[in-house]
Amino acid sequence: MPFPLRPSLRSLFAVCSLLFSNAAAMAGSSIRVNLADGFELPVGQGTGEGYYVFRGFTPNAHMGEDWNGRGGGNTDKGDPVYSTANGVVVYSAVYGRSWGNLVIVRHAYREGREIKVVDSLYGHLDARSVRLYQLIKRGQKVGTIGTAHGIYNAHLHFEIRKNIQIGPHQRNFARDYSNYFSPRPFIAQLRELQAGNSVLVPVDTFAGQGGEIAGADSKRPGIPTRGDSFAALAKGEEAARKKRKEDLDKLVEENRRRAAAMREEDMDSFWERVRKKMKKQR
Repeated sequence: MPFPLRPSLRSLFAVCSLLFSNAAAMAGSSIRVNLADGFELPVGQGTGEGYYVFRGFTPNAHMGEDWNGRGGGNTDKGDPVYSTANGVVVYSAVYGRSWGNLVIVRHAYREGREIKVVDSLYGHLDARSVRLYQLIKRGQKVGTIGTAHGIYNAHLHFEIRKNIQIGPHQRNFARDYSNYFSPRPFIAQLRELQAGNSVLVPVDTFAGQGGEIAGADSKRPGIPTRGDSFAALAKGEEAARKKRKEDLDKLVEENRRRAAAMREEDMDSFWERVRKKMKKQR
């Protein structure tokens, strides 16, 4: 009969398992997410109440919707922006002057007998509330309405993309219904869905795509334009992913060695160090 583990050791095994699973998720090309149980609007607590669409979806011109608060001007700056559905964050960063703070979330949903995948994009944010690879739920806050660092009056630029390779660089992709959905009609048809089991969705699909930001007025350091080498960009992104995995593997191994050598009375200080290091890795 196996001997019972002490509570402190059970906690150690649980955290080590979590660290290894996080490393696997970051190193792989897919992440398991819950199927969307419905889609909702990204402002006004999912209904759009208190907001209006200043500029709608127009093929070959404007690939999303610009949502403004009814007060006009910058009265909606800092208002919360919510995820349209369950999903995983596949992009969360400051991207040049035109996009500003940008978040892209990937969603899987059931349509008949098929599982389909789309991306929702939240642009010009004042602040971001989510990180890369974070699993999020419908209605969860992803950021706040912003001005793209003062370029525009405050508003949310919102897109639904059927092509999950577009990412922040749009120029090399057709600007029409072959790659995009008109957001409000899409959401209206999928307000309530059968949830079901979780599924694997691909991540890290944006590397090497090329093209500058639509509407960008000048070349910016670190932002690819038509004159840049996008093969070099893809290589850099791959190196960054490998570095994240190496850092996480190093943290796991370091904690495992310390846990094996420590006395039980050192557990409290050990877990405090682990928590601090995990926060720095995020």
